[in-house]
Amino acid sequence: MSSFDVAGFLSKPGNGRKITSYNRKQIVFAQGSDCRGLYCIVSGQVKLSVTSRHGKEAIVALLGTGDFFGEGCLAGQTQAVATAKVFADAEIMHIEKAAFEAVLHSEPAFSEHFMRYLLSRNIHIEEDLIDQLFNSSEKRLARVLLVMARFGKEGSPPPTIPKVSQETLAEIVGTTRSRISKFMNKFRKLGFISYAGAITIHPSLLSVVLHDGSPLTIAPPPARTGRKKAAK
Repeated sequence: MSSFDVAGFLSKPGNGRKITSYNRKQIVFAQGSDCRGLYCIVSGQVKLSVTSRHGKEAIVALLGTGDFFGEGCLAGQTQAVATAKVFADAEIMHIEKAAFEAVLHSEPAFSEHFMRYLLSRNIHIEEDLIDQLFNSSEKRLARVLLVMARFGKEGSPPPTIPKVSQETLAEIVGTTRSRISKFMNKFRKLGFISYAGAITIHPSLLSVVLHDGSPLTIAPPPARTGRKKAAK
């Protein structure tokens, strides 16, 4: 008897599963809408955000290939607590709740995969909280860029991340756009990133996250030395 194909289940349409293509900025579901099952990102990226009653938006997660969202319906959630908007052109699988639960109960390999995902997501949320409580906005920005580049995921991470506005980065990091501009220019001058539309992430950016907290500085250019006048 062949083992259950987890990758195939999450990348191919079938019973209770449908894949839809979305363009950037297209909304998958809105905050307050009815929960209609779970979603898995086949390709692309999705932004989860919440909006206060006064209209202030906060980005709570950036998700990429292989990530789930909308899983609150498994715990009885009837309305979405966040808005899911496509951040980079994506293909997203919608899985009906009944179909998802049936596979969870019948396929141990899939149950183990989903449990590992939930535990990993929980660790990531804890890291985000610690990041907000104790780390500088400069270090938080570096971590956000590394997460967006899927740094540390299995396989080779893509060297670039989609074009993202400094306003969006400021929302994620929890600081001002002017500070984001300052840090991005600093990272570029230090050789941690490069950009011309899309942002290329270099592994050296990890040094910002691992830094001991003392300010990172850009070395000044070597001083010019003029030719000494010959003694008469």
